[in-house]
Amino acid sequence: MPEKPLILAFDTSAAHCAAALLSGDDVLASVEEPMAKGQGERLLGLCREILDSAGADYGDLTAIAVGIGPGNFTGIRISVSAARGLSLGLGVPSIGVSRLEALAHGTAGTVVTCIDARQDKLFIQAFGTSDDPVPTMCGWDDLPDLYHHTDLTCVGFQAERLAHHYNGKVGLCTIPIAEATARIAATRLDRALPRPAPLYLRPADAAPARDTPPSILP
Repeated sequence: MPEKPLILAFDTSAAHCAAALLSGDDVLASVEEPMAKGQGERLLGLCREILDSAGADYGDLTAIAVGIGPGNFTGIRISVSAARGLSLGLGVPSIGVSRLEALAHGTAGTVVTCIDARQDKLFIQAFGTSDDPVPTMCGWDDLPDLYHHTDLTCVGFQAERLAHHYNGKVGLCTIPIAEATARIAATRLDRALPRPAPLYLRPADAAPARDTPPSILP
């Protein structure tokens, strides 16, 4: 492994196209473009621009880091597919990082992160406890039981409302999403990890056809 691992990270799990390049502890480039759609056409071009701005190439990379959600179904698939393809082509590992974990990065203590899941639902997870709950989708009437934890910091969507609910405080997301994803991935370079997979916490809105599917010929 190089003395300073070079990690390209990207995330399109929300209405943005974000990418960052991390060399050791140094962020060489970081860009986040607001984008409701079109991430599939923009992502690899943005990655190329990030590398060019740092005078680097794909062959210099130690690893690919990718945001696996939760969030937008299509956006998650775009990033995860790109990460897997680059990993295979370059012969470097790809490391998945949840957006909930990336939101918590840089905040000390017990942190509760929250993302708008739409339809009056939330994606939520706690970090920094001895019994970290898994990421979950819930409503305001069935929030996870975290009342036994003190000094909670709430970050992300409706942080003030969550802080009031848990008698905690509000934290700020000060680290860009792609940079946080890269920094978390950097701590996992020496682990044997499965390939990144989308983190879906809700079923797709589109239902499968009711008709009997055609038979698949051998």
